[in-house]
Amino acid sequence: MTSEEIQTFKARLEAMRAEIKGDGFHEFKPNRTDDIGRRDEDHQPLNEMSQSIASSRNKTLKKSLGKIERALERIKEDPDDFGLCVECEEPIPPRRLEIMPFAELCVRCQSDLEAGGPSGTRRSLTDYI
Repeated sequence: MTSEEIQTFKARLEAMRAEIKGDGFHEFKPNRTDDIGRRDEDHQPLNEMSQSIASSRNKTLKKSLGKIERALERIKEDPDDFGLCVECEEPIPPRRLEIMPFAELCVRCQSDLEAGGPSGTRRSLTDYI
């Protein structure tokens, strides 16, 4: 990968990081209160669902931010290794990096991981075969 391409990916990753940090994490406001300060119990299920959604979004944002930080660290530490799969050290296809500049694995290694390969997890009871 050329130095220009690496700088382009670095700029995209920094922009993605700035966007996530700029938007911030999702906040959840607890139940509304009525005129005398009591919580409105009729809206409790909706509030719990909203809290769960906000929590899930925050977890996803934090995970994405971690991937972006690791990719920027790889560029900083050893730019020649950026764009190489961390498992097999084969080049990650350019199209994959265009879509996900923070990708750490090539398609084959990612598929192995998701299928429950050596570092993956079982997806069903029959995966022990």
